Amino acid sequence: MPSILVVNDDGIYAPGIKALAGALRSVGEVTVVAPLAERSAIGHAITVYDPLRVVEIERDSVFFGHAVSGTPADCVKIAVKCLMEEPPDIIVSGINQGSNTATNVIYSGTVSAAAEGVILGIPAIAVSLVSFEKKNFGYAAKVARHLTRLVLEKGLPPRTLLNVNVPPLAEEEIEDVLPARQGEGRYEERFDKRFDPQNRPYYWMAGKRMILDSADDVDDVIVMHNKVSVTPIQYDLTHHEFLKELATWKLKP
Repeated sequence: MPSILVVNDDGIYAPGIKALAGALRSVGEVTVVAPLAERSAIGHAITVYDPLRVVEIERDSVFFGHAVSGTPADCVKIAVKCLMEEPPDIIVSGINQGSNTATNVIYSGTVSAAAEGVILGIPAIAVSLVSFEKKNFGYAAKVARHLTRLVLEKGLPPRTLLNVNVPPLAEEEIEDVLPARQGEGRYEERFDKRFDPQNRPYYWMAGKRMILDSADDVDDVIVMHNKVSVTPIQYDLTHHEFLKELATWKLKP
């Protein structure tokens, strides 16, 4: 059976990772390695100056997986290098609580865990349920299982992962599963200034989601129309088209 590493950024006790691991056990041998605490929006941070602690975790009175005191990317590194006898055939990250569309992929620990797998040469998928409140992970888990089988069968291009966003709806309400471009949505942020009991100021960030690209093939738009978006993501951030123009600049001072 294929070897599957399951990770996330919501923490090893999150309901999404339990649903994902359960769905994938019909596909292959599942190993769960996840942060001990929630590490959402931590991006691709890794732990350099502190030791990583690893503990075994039970859920429902049976062994569930290993919890790591670090970040989602740390979890992938330590799983592949220390906890698994052989590298997994695929890494599946999630099921995240909340959207990972558009520029969210830069902040996302869920996507970064999958990207760490790609850096290590392992095919990877990141899966998110586009809601912070609803916890109906059933169809998202079904999509993750199906895409895992497809990737194991067909493979992915080098340095590429699949970023999947699932509307928080019942299966019969989902209209389709479509390939998508990463959009340009972002948050218009604001900061509430408040004061603690010692009258010292602190700031609490809030924001409103803005969709800046409304084309039909964009991840945010596809999800808004009750469809699942599947976006191939690369970690090469080079602006290749600009390289030739940049070469004409007098760069040396």
